Amino acid sequence: MSGIRALPFCWRNVHMSKRALLRSTTVIQEWRIKHLSRSSCLSGVEPMQLLMPALSPTMTEGTIGKWLKREGDTVNAGDALCEVETDKATVTMDADEDGTLAKILILLQAGTREEAIIGLSKSQADRNTRRNCQCIHQQTDCSNGGRRRRLERCRNAQEIATSEPEASPAASEVSQEEIKEEPEKVRKNISPAVRQLLDTHNLDAVNIPSSGPGGILLKGDVLKFLDAGGKAATAQAPPARSSVTPSPVPVTPVTAPTAYQPQKTFVDIPLSGMRRTIAKRLTESKSTIPHAYASIDCLVDEVSKLRKQLKKENIKVSVNDFIIKAVAVTLKQMPEVNAKWKDEKIELLKEVDISVAVATENGLITPIVRDAPHLGLSSISDKVRELAVKARSGKLSPQEYQGGSFSISNLGMFGISEFTAVINPPQSCIMAIGGTQLCLDSNSKPSFYMTVQLSSDARVVDSVLASRFLDAFKKNMENPMRLGLL
Repeated sequence: MSGIRALPFCWRNVHMSKRALLRSTTVIQEWRIKHLSRSSCLSGVEPMQLLMPALSPTMTEGTIGKWLKREGDTVNAGDALCEVETDKATVTMDADEDGTLAKILILLQAGTREEAIIGLSKSQADRNTRRNCQCIHQQTDCSNGGRRRRLERCRNAQEIATSEPEASPAASEVSQEEIKEEPEKVRKNISPAVRQLLDTHNLDAVNIPSSGPGGILLKGDVLKFLDAGGKAATAQAPPARSSVTPSPVPVTPVTAPTAYQPQKTFVDIPLSGMRRTIAKRLTESKSTIPHAYASIDCLVDEVSKLRKQLKKENIKVSVNDFIIKAVAVTLKQMPEVNAKWKDEKIELLKEVDISVAVATENGLITPIVRDAPHLGLSSISDKVRELAVKARSGKLSPQEYQGGSFSISNLGMFGISEFTAVINPPQSCIMAIGGTQLCLDSNSKPSFYMTVQLSSDARVVDSVLASRFLDAFKKNMENPMRLGLL
């Protein structure tokens, strides 16, 4: 399109601030939209702008993962236009009305802010407004032809200006006469002091570069020539006149050693929307939340026995399902831990919703098991499996990962004995679960135990409250039957 090729801006070798760059990008985009109505893809129809929507309350920018429609495709209301990667999941963007996708302005780009213009469409009702299309094309072709002719004229003028003129015979004769007279002039315009230096060191004035006005040889020129290692003339007799000026002795330039340039031994990996959000939230958590840590060892022999009994009845539950249930019951017993810090005060939460960390290709995400205290082990197990499948495929809805009152991160299946987790704001606690290990109990019997570590916001859950919570959690894990975990 001619409107886009005629952009009056050049960004090469220009360094700008981020705010100025965004402002300039917006100006260019508005200029493109203004002139796109003249192109063949819109045929004189005023375009409708497709904006990047805010698909979640925490979304400030998104990444266009894939366009599901191509330029020129007919679009009906409700059709999926493209896939947008938010900070937590991948969501499809649907069309609001019928029309045609005329132009895609942003093909695949990370970090596109919400309400940014990503495409243009023309309405179904405006398809009959194509009368001035041929006229516009003719004007465009004429303007392009005139521009090409002007460029050719400039190019021809530049070639004529840069071409070297042929030397005339008269000019060559004058230059030869000047060459013949030059050594004689150098010898005549010499002061007595300079002549004495030349005779003393047996030097020829023609071979010494002069720096005086009108090419006069100065005493300083002779001294500089001697300091530079100038040699005496080979013959004592006065030099004969020559028709050609002797060429200066070529001096080999001394090249400075080149600076060491190390080879590039790294690869830059662009961040996805989820990775960027994780980095931002973890940095915010460690810099603004005072973390307090406490750990305890829990025996899991009773949990292992109960799992074997349930397996005989074709009920498959994991140790992680027991942990979720035990944490939920413990939070119900100690509601002061089920709280968060908000606006310089502690806010107690009514619902007990457990966030479970799930590893995906783009990073960790924490889908939520809602109302966990009132769910049985089988329901918790089914819910966790369903959420994990959605999380790994990027199909979680905002309601399935936003909120939560307590987080659990389990790395026991990776062979990690214990670790420390970072609080997921705005929550106040996260429990890190390690793998089971064999040890001897107080009666010298081999038993399995696991180490759990609680990271808490010291403003909400201090060390004493965290110790009481871990003690209650240990009792629930070591005696699962008495609390009705099924």
